[in-house]
Amino acid sequence: MKSAIFYNDVYREIETKVKEMLNSHAVFLSPRSTESPRAVGDAIESIVRDEFDAILGDLSQEYSAKFARRAMADIAFTDRNGLYYIVDVKTHRTDTHFNMPNLTSVQRLARFYEDDANYFVLLLIEYHLDEQPVVTDVHFIPIEFLSWECLTIGALGWGQIQISNANRIIINPGYARKTWMLELCDAVLAFYPREIAKIHDRIGYFESVRDFWQSKHDD
Repeated sequence: MKSAIFYNDVYREIETKVKEMLNSHAVFLSPRSTESPRAVGDAIESIVRDEFDAILGDLSQEYSAKFARRAMADIAFTDRNGLYYIVDVKTHRTDTHFNMPNLTSVQRLARFYEDDANYFVLLLIEYHLDEQPVVTDVHFIPIEFLSWECLTIGALGWGQIQISNANRIIINPGYARKTWMLELCDAVLAFYPREIAKIHDRIGYFESVRDFWQSKHDD
């Protein structure tokens, strides 16, 4: 079943509400803390966790914001049709030159998406600083709406899906999950041989290091 949130304009309404909520929020950071992207990100994430349930309203029939720090989600909810959404909150300061945020493991996503009722959702919050963070844009989208033109795979574990540059996000509204997952498979199957080649190079290097040390006389 397709999500009633993402296959009409409901998600755009949620984006607007999140932006308005954050920009109308009382001062929540000290001047020193605003200089730390991590502190800003943690503060925004905390506010969103506390208030996102109210933004969803009757779109959600069950809501949770209690997850371990390394979990896939910061927030999870089930909609009225029984579809299950896990939401990863990401923040990006727009006046930084380059940023490659990690999204999720290719393996974890592949397993999670074996169930068509599951949605891995990104809440991407862009801001600049004017004493307090000012939110300039919000994207609330399932990962399959992100174009592979702005994604890459990083060498962590099975492979980590990353945004290539957070200043360049390309969104394809309504994009088919099957098509996107096949593109993911193509990306992974191109990525692994490159990693194997790197490993062979590293093996060769340390074989030469071992030979060097074997040829040395003991002191």
